[in-house]
Amino acid sequence: MNRPILIGITGGTGSGKSTVSKQILKNLPNQSIATIPQDAYYKNQDHLPMEERIKANYDHPFSFETELLEQHLKNLLNGKAINMPQYDFENHTRKKETLWVESKNIIILEGILLFNEPLLRDLMDIKIFVDTDADIRVIRRIKRDIRDRGRSLESVINQYMTTVRPSHLQFVEPNKKYADIIIPEGGKNKVAIDIIVTKIKSILEER
Repeated sequence: MNRPILIGITGGTGSGKSTVSKQILKNLPNQSIATIPQDAYYKNQDHLPMEERIKANYDHPFSFETELLEQHLKNLLNGKAINMPQYDFENHTRKKETLWVESKNIIILEGILLFNEPLLRDLMDIKIFVDTDADIRVIRRIKRDIRDRGRSLESVINQYMTTVRPSHLQFVEPNKKYADIIIPEGGKNKVAIDIIVTKIKSILEER
């Protein structure tokens, strides 16, 4: 088996990373692809009371179990399956259940802090940064957290101002320099998606 291709897709919260992933999947219908969200690797917080979990900065590198993510990626790249953790965003801790993920020809790794970690960057064949205006990102985040994660409007805005925005400026935006491809406007940028898909096909043919 040839080594799978690892594609890292990063950008600020609400930038459209998932949309880019879906567009890649849509344009490669005959390929086996596994998607790994960095969000699944938030640290387990069962030992903390709820008030402490709520206060945690989920946009800081320390909030992730990066060593486990790195090991799981290496397993997938070596053709081995993994038990990927699952995260409960309403209770701010890891679920008991895991998800069995088989190694595929293409592995898409998606998350806000991927390029902040040299060990993760070194594993990636293609590094993509989704660049979207801050006002659009914050509106998307508000809608998502209220709809999908059981949050109130006040809590989302407070979290954005106290941790999300400062962490973006410190850990996300400066690491744009590591990207091979920067996509303005995310999944709506058809030209950029076409370029990425063409590059993926080229690497697959070489292997």
